[in-house]
Amino acid sequence: MKRLLIAATFMLLAMSSLIAQNSFRGIVKFKVESTGKVDVQIKPEQSVFEIKVYDNKLMVENTIQTGLKTVAATDLSPIIGYLAANGIELETYTGDGKVLIRNEVNADSIKSIEVKDEEPGHFYYEYVDETQQMLGYTAKKLIVHSFDEEGKDNPYTCWYTTEIGPEYCLLMGQIKGFPLVYTQMAGDGKAITYTATEIVKGKVKEAEFFPPAGYKDMTMEELEALSEEIQTAAELLE
Repeated sequence: MKRLLIAATFMLLAMSSLIAQNSFRGIVKFKVESTGKVDVQIKPEQSVFEIKVYDNKLMVENTIQTGLKTVAATDLSPIIGYLAANGIELETYTGDGKVLIRNEVNADSIKSIEVKDEEPGHFYYEYVDETQQMLGYTAKKLIVHSFDEEGKDNPYTCWYTTEIGPEYCLLMGQIKGFPLVYTQMAGDGKAITYTATEIVKGKVKEAEFFPPAGYKDMTMEELEALSEEIQTAAELLE
């Protein structure tokens, strides 16, 4: 009997892990609009946006998310080459400028966003028990309570689904799920809203999510130091 119970337990664990793993593979397309009190000029080429999804992996251009980790491929070789062509060499950095920035987020720090925080300049997420259908998926309501410097709440609504991608989306707002409507506050009354317009299944391969060859790992601290060095060198051209 004990063996049966153990076997049943393993079956339940296996089933729960399968349920938690989304197997969606495809592309989610968005339109990008200025939705704040102060208008933001969005260029035509920036008015559309897409996220590629492969199971629990997300990718936006050169930023790859796997679970609670992100890898950003940054190519600074054009500006480094431009400085060199003008006779300016960097003092400490000797690479070609192709770097990978890796970042791992602690799940507890993400969940802390749900804790009610009414301090001026702060915000918190309120997950609401309300749903609607969007593009064939069940969208759940999220209210972002954002407090200005005077402590006034300026709430706005986002919608997300738990049927696509990893448990948390680090690419857009650290939402507990995949955003279908997401607003990014830009300060001074400015806001940009991303609204999913189309979900295309397929057309993505796992190999697309591999970091590009020829790039070297660099910490955020090292990137900041390199950026400051480039800025100092660029000022010599002014």
